[in-house]
Amino acid sequence: MKKIVLHACCAPCASYPIKKLIEDNCEPVVFFYNPNIYPTDEYNIRKNELEAYCSKYDVEFFEGEYNHSLYCEKISGMEDEPEKGKRCSVCFYLRLKKTAEFAKEKGIDLFTTTLSVSPHKNSAQIFYEAKKVQNETGVEFVEYNFKKNDGFKISRLIAKENNMYAQSYCGCKFSIKKSQ
Repeated sequence: MKKIVLHACCAPCASYPIKKLIEDNCEPVVFFYNPNIYPTDEYNIRKNELEAYCSKYDVEFFEGEYNHSLYCEKISGMEDEPEKGKRCSVCFYLRLKKTAEFAKEKGIDLFTTTLSVSPHKNSAQIFYEAKKVQNETGVEFVEYNFKKNDGFKISRLIAKENNMYAQSYCGCKFSIKKSQ
């Protein structure tokens, strides 16, 4: 089995990608790096839920530093951007760059992300940012469009079977407004 770092935003979104990677003869190493998540209580709920899920299925789990002010600094001036706009691209880049750096530090040559499982995210936009990161770091991005073949639906079924907390917004304070 080849190791691959899986950037994960939450347990429900990670559930199907973990299953798919294992089916594809990969050993996922989950990396939770999400400085965009707001507020801190929400961040902790998502982190704890994902860590418990990984533990239950014997999947390695690592957490990157939670630095919400770094996220705010990076997206400064883009607060009024629409969802799927430039602010999201910057957010994807920030999280995927840290994921690739983590992979490199651990001696793992591959990375991917759960972000593509969501029907609310543009996979092409995510992959574009990931390829930039790949070119900068030398860590290969494996392009999984996890929403294909009912990936999102399967992730929701797994979440329900495991009685997971399922949030109502992507994580940033801008998406809270959109979900209300």
